[in-house]
Amino acid sequence: MGDGGDRKDVFFYQADDQHYIPRALLMDLEPRVINGIQNSEYRNLYNHENIFVSDHGGGAGNNWASGYHQGEQVVDDIMDMVDREADGSDSLEGFVLCHSIAGGTGSGMGSYLLETLNDRYSKKLVQTYSVFPNQMETSDVVVQPYNSLLTLKRLTLNADCVVVLDNTALNRIAVERLHLTNPTFAQTNSLVSTVMSASTTTLRYPGYMNNDLVGLLASLIPTPRCHFLMTGYTPLTVERQVNMIRKTTVLDVMRRLLQTKNIMVSSYARTKEASQAKYISILNIIQGDVDPTQVHESLQRIRERKLVNFIEWGPASIQVALSRKSPYIQTTHRERLIIHQQGFICSDIETMDKRVRKKHHLHLTEYCNHDIRYEPFLCRVLVFSVIFFRHHV
Repeated sequence: MGDGGDRKDVFFYQADDQHYIPRALLMDLEPRVINGIQNSEYRNLYNHENIFVSDHGGGAGNNWASGYHQGEQVVDDIMDMVDREADGSDSLEGFVLCHSIAGGTGSGMGSYLLETLNDRYSKKLVQTYSVFPNQMETSDVVVQPYNSLLTLKRLTLNADCVVVLDNTALNRIAVERLHLTNPTFAQTNSLVSTVMSASTTTLRYPGYMNNDLVGLLASLIPTPRCHFLMTGYTPLTVERQVNMIRKTTVLDVMRRLLQTKNIMVSSYARTKEASQAKYISILNIIQGDVDPTQVHESLQRIRERKLVNFIEWGPASIQVALSRKSPYIQTTHRERLIIHQQGFICSDIETMDKRVRKKHHLHLTEYCNHDIRYEPFLCRVLVFSVIFFRHHV
């Protein structure tokens, strides 16, 4: 990896032989996925001491309670890895957690890990990229709404920022925007990694603003517990389409980012009322050579056309961060990410809550063995307060 002018030390450290190793921990309660990584071309990328797989390898059975209590049993082993990486960091600012909220391991063990990080590193930030379940279809996992609601409580209390994604939206974008007939997991995961990479570009290529995690989140989160964010990205391309992209002007990409079809939350993108929803905050991150005067002119035209509605009590402005383009990836166009908040995100939470209330007696036996029979309904009080707040912004 050559010198591209980026701060590699933000997410990597150098081994004794000078090759770069990511500051990453891979954790699972069943071995299938991690074994796949260890047998792939990336097997030498990660520090093998930072890989954790449960000894029994049975997974959590899509049960939040099972994942949570297994996390409680193995937390010492996991936190030893976390502490070792934290001690090796020159200036630790926070943690990033990637997980699903619908199954057992990502939701249950992820919840316990969130609580533990918040307790042990109370002064550090915790950001998550959380994959939400599809609310439009019935899942084979009957306790999915319970898993989601239980995890939402921990995301509300123990995370400083939650970037919401869902597989339905990722597949829809792959089909509609990338024209892929049957998107593979690798292709949809590529969309997630693209968003993660773009959202951290100002950290890796620091400029005058948003060059640390505190500054980045402060511009998006005006008040505590109002930290569930949605993202959009443009232009989206697959390898064969790179040379087919039309001219990407600053105004063009800013307008496309505001279109609901480019947002990576499915219920938001498919609902007509979303176009009338009010924004709490907006941050645009532009990668590439951009004239600041073009940005100013584009923002002025957006205001004149009233393409964006903001809440009354917040700053009614679109914040823009300019960043260098990565020299490691050759593209012929400007790239842009939008990160924003809207009260509309509560519709996903409301749907989960309705499903729990509708079938609240049917699946409690799934949790009885773990002494949390009434925990889902205690979570409803906190989650409902988030819904109420966001409805009244």
